[in-house]
Amino acid sequence: MSKFLALILFSIFSFGQCQLKENLSHKTFSAKVIGISDGDTMEVLYKKNPFKIRLAHIDSPEKRGTQPFGNQAKQALSNLCFGRIVTVQAGKYDRYKRLIAIIINDKGQNVNKQMLQQGMAWHYIKYSKDSSYAKLENEARENRVGLWKDNAPIAPWLWRENKKKK
Repeated sequence: MSKFLALILFSIFSFGQCQLKENLSHKTFSAKVIGISDGDTMEVLYKKNPFKIRLAHIDSPEKRGTQPFGNQAKQALSNLCFGRIVTVQAGKYDRYKRLIAIIINDKGQNVNKQMLQQGMAWHYIKYSKDSSYAKLENEARENRVGLWKDNAPIAPWLWRENKKKK
């Protein structure tokens, strides 16, 4: 295959991951949720451009690698916002060029916090010092909600680390 053809194909298949020319860090805007990757990552459509958002303050079970509760976390996030117009309260971009954000759904719910309340995520203390998220995780743990029904749930960052070692 010629380099030119390869470049054209790459451009076509990369279109879904096109980057906005507009820097959205630290802005608030509305967008439509068009995809759910897992319990803490979604794709939104903003000004006709799709891009990924990573939910701030939380880390949910991995869908890839079949971590327990990974599919349920993805479904919970989908139930909260898929196909809806949400308010994105953006922070900064991560190393994967995903926008880190708090998502408010059309019912006025903080989706990030809802994921904790439903027991579908951990408070990601490595990147968040917000004690309100820690409190929600602790309440879900005490009430054995969602993944906290499991006798020995493994935090996603430990799950990823163990998968890398194998």
